[in-house]
Amino acid sequence: MVAATKKDVTMPKFSANLSMLFTEVDFLDRFAKAAGNDFTAVEYMFPYDWPVEQLQELLQQNNQQQVLFNLPVDEWAEGVRGIACIPGRGQEFQENVGRGLAYAGALKCPKVNCLVGLTPQDADPDKVRMTLVENLRFAADEFAKQGITLLVEALNSRDIPGFHLVGSKESIDLITEVDRPNIKFQYDIYHMQRMEGELIGTINGLKESIGHIQLADNPGRHEPGSGEINFANLFKAIDGSGYDGWIGCEYIPAAGTEAGLGWLSDYR
Repeated sequence: MVAATKKDVTMPKFSANLSMLFTEVDFLDRFAKAAGNDFTAVEYMFPYDWPVEQLQELLQQNNQQQVLFNLPVDEWAEGVRGIACIPGRGQEFQENVGRGLAYAGALKCPKVNCLVGLTPQDADPDKVRMTLVENLRFAADEFAKQGITLLVEALNSRDIPGFHLVGSKESIDLITEVDRPNIKFQYDIYHMQRMEGELIGTINGLKESIGHIQLADNPGRHEPGSGEINFANLFKAIDGSGYDGWIGCEYIPAAGTEAGLGWLSDYR
């Protein structure tokens, strides 16, 4: 029997999250930094502070794909983490979908994530659920017109107390209720390790529903190899599940971005 070589093994595809990596330089300079470290795909939280033409030019100059960003959250600095589940803000949500769609189309970005927000205090839970489902149906239908996938993401309640989605099961239940073919689950390894563990079993069980994956180790949310997660085994399982999308490097470098990229050498 001939031993498998590195070329025989499926390798994950990693995108640089420019909200977290290369923060040693200004945001617009991070595209070139990522390209200089062999990242051919980028993602980040929000593109809306920059003219879309400027972002298009940076992607072209650096031969990169835009693979993900979030719908607008204009009050992020004030602690808002999305408005999709907040009754009474439907018109604003629809306007944000329009802004996200315009950027996604121009940047040829195939997936946009919706952060659903914090559960509003003292609100009727049934009304919160109805609001969220209706908003996601609207967003999914609008994105479907351009062949774009809508994602929803669960965050961990330790870092983001009160976030409305904190587990994989409830996220899948929501996606099932929304009942649109172009809505998928954004599986964040760091958040789900903190909330529920069982990473490999969960990914295998949800492989048909996962539309994007992000990574960071735990504790600390630093690069792979800094904490408790066995990423070598996890990446094998992800490949075995049939997932062939990008894995976003959404972590806080422990000692500078470039100093912490050594973990990638085994997967390139």
